[in-house]
Amino acid sequence: MDDNETGAVDFVREVIAADVASGKHGGRVVTRFPPEPNGYLHIGHARSICLNFGVAEEFGGVCTLRFDDTNPSAEEDHFVRAIEADVRWLGFDWGERRRFASDYFERLYAWAEDLITQGKAYVCDLSPEEMREYNGTLTEPGRPSPGRARSVEENLDLFRRMRAGEFPSGARVLRAKIDLASSVLPMRDPILYRIQDAEHHRTGDTWKIYPLYDFAHGLSDAIEEVTHSLCTLEFADHRPLYDWILAQLDTPSTPEQTEFARLNLSHTVLSKRFLRRLVEEGHVAGWDDPRMPTLSGLRRRGVPPEAIVAFCRGVGLTKRDNLIELSRFEYYVREHLNRVAPRVMAVLRPLRVVIENYPEDGEESFDAVNNPEDESAGTRRVPFSRVVYVERDDFLEDPPRKFFRLAPGREVRLRYACLVTCTEVVKDEAGEVVELRCRWDPESRGGNAPDGRRVRGTLHWVSAKHAVPIQARLYNPLFSEADPGARGGDFVEGLAPDSLERVDGGLAEPSLAAAAPGTTFQFERLGYFSVDPDSTPERLLVNRTVTLRDSWAKTQKRGTESQRSRARARTT
Repeated sequence: MDDNETGAVDFVREVIAADVASGKHGGRVVTRFPPEPNGYLHIGHARSICLNFGVAEEFGGVCTLRFDDTNPSAEEDHFVRAIEADVRWLGFDWGERRRFASDYFERLYAWAEDLITQGKAYVCDLSPEEMREYNGTLTEPGRPSPGRARSVEENLDLFRRMRAGEFPSGARVLRAKIDLASSVLPMRDPILYRIQDAEHHRTGDTWKIYPLYDFAHGLSDAIEEVTHSLCTLEFADHRPLYDWILAQLDTPSTPEQTEFARLNLSHTVLSKRFLRRLVEEGHVAGWDDPRMPTLSGLRRRGVPPEAIVAFCRGVGLTKRDNLIELSRFEYYVREHLNRVAPRVMAVLRPLRVVIENYPEDGEESFDAVNNPEDESAGTRRVPFSRVVYVERDDFLEDPPRKFFRLAPGREVRLRYACLVTCTEVVKDEAGEVVELRCRWDPESRGGNAPDGRRVRGTLHWVSAKHAVPIQARLYNPLFSEADPGARGGDFVEGLAPDSLERVDGGLAEPSLAAAAPGTTFQFERLGYFSVDPDSTPERLLVNRTVTLRDSWAKTQKRGTESQRSRARARTT
């Protein structure tokens, strides 16, 4: 179990608790979740959502959902709606506190003019390539742009003409005048505004210039009187700029930025830029492809939001980047679904079984437990008939010693139903097994041996007469490598060829026929599966959410015990 699952406090909460105790910010706690509406949220964003909304709730504060919509060429309204849906799905609500950076465009522009008037900002004509050259390197200071010497009056005139649309996109930018010799590269006269002739999803073509994220973000925090601006580590180098901008201007408040390590999950990528490429190049079926780490993809796969929240809380927060194993996330998914997912029986690769001594037209039903972890889930009736299907992998004609499933002459239990013994194997002309002939013990109804004899194998099954056809999609990690692209080269080269396997011809018990899209079940002995939104009564589609492998905690425990055993062996 992780420290955070036991209630231990992470360093961000320690900072906030100390601030509240000392009366800093008047004892208030105001946070914000500030996504850019240029793509779908992924599980890395989920941790930020849980943190910002979570600490606000824990300390009696408020959290704002603010869209940092300052790049119209990449932002769309449908991304806004998708982000709102994801935040709600995780169980959080912003109430009346939904904002957009575009709400503040006029105020931001006025502050930019204020910086120009103070002589702390200027219009620069350098191209992006020239600007990189002029800005120097880690070991060499930058050189002043020719525009740095412009007068306040000339800069104000040019900036106003930029706003009026007199210059083409990219022709000029507004830069802060700070320190070209600073060891912190973002402080070397950073860009505050650029010309961008693009339709904005909210303001249309009203604006021809747009603030950069570094300028808009901190000032938006100040407008909203944010007390704790919680960011990932890549913004640590930008904190001096965040503080500098706030120090130069008369703002309603002075927020403080605190950084934590971003979430990195193995065998996937958590970058909207990379995820967008996977979508646009057709490597996946869309943003909600169940192989994607997007919240919409995880939702379609059947991952419950409670498991994501528990995972984000469980892995805690650190000040250093690390790579978390995908199996650790799957552990939280299994732990939750094990408690709440109803059980059903299904076979993905059916093998026909004829029970010869059962009446040809006979049928009956047996009680099956819906969830052994939840008594209140009750039971259901599962129909049974002379012909059933079992999993093809549950039969071997010449089994090894510890194979406890069906084989010639062997007796097994059909779960909840009865005991059957294989008496004959039927093959086609190619020698492939196509049918098993069995006999049942009528005294074993319910699956119990009447004389108490021991039966080692228990199989899941479905009745041929009542089965519902299904198509199953089996998902594996999207990438073969734990850290895609870490060893150089194009990250898409590490895409796993077997990340999706479609299995047609599966069968499930009839209770699945009425299942609503998004409902997740445990297919006994096979894994957890969710009904896909594209499923229809005529074509039931199910996505494998997660397998039934050992939980991460047990795996870690075995690994620790193995290490201890090796250590003892070395000392003896």
